[in-house]
Amino acid sequence: MQTQKAPTYLKAITLRDYSDIHGVKEDIKKGMILVLRVTPLAQKNVDELRKAVEEIYSIAKNADADIARLGEERIIVTPSGVKIWRAEYDLK
Repeated sequence: MQTQKAPTYLKAITLRDYSDIHGVKEDIKKGMILVLRVTPLAQKNVDELRKAVEEIYSIAKNADADIARLGEERIIVTPSGVKIWRAEYDLK
């Protein structure tokens, strides 16, 4: 008999305030794939955005998650075991 693995969920979140980080932290702990839209927070307070991104990065690294930018408006966080492909650019 084959046991069924629990699904991995993808969740899109819009960061409007620094306090939204608490929910992001919980979702990272649950092993979700997160697509974070940061534009509303960037328009409101760039310093708060910088602080939020630094904290999300720290939370992701502590959870062995991967994190990357998706263009100017979004950040993606993937759980351990799901890695983000990054193009290797020729810098010559």
